[in-house]
Amino acid sequence: MAKAVKKKKTIRSIPQQRTPVRELDPQVRVKNFEEVNCGYSLNEALNEAERCLLCPEPGCIAGCPVNINIPKFIEAIAAKDLRGAYDVITASNLLASVCGRVCPQETQCEGVCIVGETLEPVAIGRLERFVGDTAIKEKWSNVPYIEPAGYKIGIVGSGPAGMACAADMAKAGCDVTVFEAFHQAGGVLKYGIPDFRLPNSVVDAEIENLRKLGVKFECNTLVGRLFTIEQMRTELGYDAVFVGTGAGYPSMLGIPGDSLNGVLSANELLTRCNLMRAKEFPNFDTPLPLGKRVAVIGAGNTAMDAMRVSLRLGAEKVYCIYRRSRAECPARAEEVHHAEQEGVEFNWLTAPVEVLDDGKGNVRAMRCIRMELGEPDDSGRRRPVPVKGSEFEFECDQIVFAIGTNANPIIGQTSHLRLNKRGYIDTDETLATSMAGVFAGGDIVTGAATVIEAMGAGRKAARSMKTYLRIRDSSGDQAGQPGFGTFLGIDLRERNFARIRAA
Repeated sequence: MAKAVKKKKTIRSIPQQRTPVRELDPQVRVKNFEEVNCGYSLNEALNEAERCLLCPEPGCIAGCPVNINIPKFIEAIAAKDLRGAYDVITASNLLASVCGRVCPQETQCEGVCIVGETLEPVAIGRLERFVGDTAIKEKWSNVPYIEPAGYKIGIVGSGPAGMACAADMAKAGCDVTVFEAFHQAGGVLKYGIPDFRLPNSVVDAEIENLRKLGVKFECNTLVGRLFTIEQMRTELGYDAVFVGTGAGYPSMLGIPGDSLNGVLSANELLTRCNLMRAKEFPNFDTPLPLGKRVAVIGAGNTAMDAMRVSLRLGAEKVYCIYRRSRAECPARAEEVHHAEQEGVEFNWLTAPVEVLDDGKGNVRAMRCIRMELGEPDDSGRRRPVPVKGSEFEFECDQIVFAIGTNANPIIGQTSHLRLNKRGYIDTDETLATSMAGVFAGGDIVTGAATVIEAMGAGRKAARSMKTYLRIRDSSGDQAGQPGFGTFLGIDLRERNFARIRAA
């Protein structure tokens, strides 16, 4: 009997509407920290999976910083092979539930989706989250047979870059230890992103999969204070080290009055609320004094998180102060939409020039100035220009700066790693630093970027570390590697080379 030929999908034959996702009611969710986005059900995921055209030359794979085989995992979902979909994703990414929630898919994989040229693009992120959440619920994990390689690897920082690097090095048979300065592993995923966007339970479940690979986590360990990078390579015996400490040092405007009581950074607000559990005060003894009228300076994703956290902590009014217009706002459209639904008031084309004192050392108000947009600057966005004579007072009693971050200076101050002019670690194209055996990646190299870009850097550094240690990578994962060719199936870089270990 002839095998039935599967009909090829076309734009006209697939579901025309992007499958919506359920969300908590804004009036309900603004009073708690429950996750806003409820995720897909099985039927919703199956319907959305049918929208993928399974392109023979998919741009979405190249659009993903860790090169997940997106059509293959979506095809597995459509066939109801959810475990198979999980296997495809975890071949490139162990943090499916995390990335499905917080990655800006609209500018990465979904941004180059062919379906998106005519209709709304396939909801790749929502499908990835569905698979990741199913894996957590079913307690799936992929732990391959690992042949010990005999190398000891140190990872500094347990954020996305560090975790991705740790996973790949553990799979290569190395003894991997991750050092985290805070009391819990997860880095920015734990301290920087609120539960209503990324629940801590999801991060913990993903970290547990790393532990199953043999990765060890040492928390409350501030590298650069307890010991240095140089000591890791010498006294502590690490054969290679990866630095993925992120860029969590907050930027401030430096305007008059920004040291008054009631002025803080978004990093401090979010860390106290998320990681130190101030949202559950007094059950957790972390104080977080909050004003009634909170002004957040900036309009990125961190600013949106700070504003929405402030509402949930009990602020009566929360304002966004941004010097450009909504069109230039760097936050994800979904985050701006959620903030608007919850009652945040946006003040576009407005910039603070001074914080005003109440006479007792506290914030009384801000002096702001109206802005207008001029020619584009280096970022490609139109440059904000002050409007003469437009200054006015803006009443508020707390100000939160969310205008970006810088490299934490501790590693640079305590090691001899070469830094660039902005204070970030300087690396070559392989992510090797100026110190032999030490690699770096993520925000500490590039400045603030996305979770998935940091993971891509962690995986790239792992490939370079394996090359440095002469560990043969039989995984087939050579993405980003220069083409050297093979001879009888052996990488030409390995010709006339045999790894030996002295007794």
